[in-house]
Amino acid sequence: MSKNKIIVSTDKAPATIGPYSQAVKAGSLVFVSGQLPIESATGELLEDTIDKRMDLVCSNALAVLEAAGCDASHVVKTTIFLTDIADFQTVNNVYAKYFGQEPPARSAVQVAALPKGANVEMELIANIS
Repeated sequence: MSKNKIIVSTDKAPATIGPYSQAVKAGSLVFVSGQLPIESATGELLEDTIDKRMDLVCSNALAVLEAAGCDASHVVKTTIFLTDIADFQTVNNVYAKYFGQEPPARSAVQVAALPKGANVEMELIANIS
């Protein structure tokens, strides 16, 4: 492992479902891999409404950030992936609860499909300097 790259992991967020890390610290930046609405205790996709799923996505992402030594105030960029852009406003309302004060830059895009049949995923970048 490079001393410029530190792997971040926590059992407070779901384990990865492939050959990637929950997050990587590189210098003052933390890159959090896409978080799905998966319950960390069971590894199962949350079968609930889009707002409950987005709430879990945000909670999972913040758990990874905490393991990296930072929090939502350090986030500078997020990307949200939706399988139905019609869910955007509901997702946006949940997102605002976590990132409403001085929100980071953000993109939201509709995609054809997400892993495990999820309908929402979010990745983020934080700056801990």
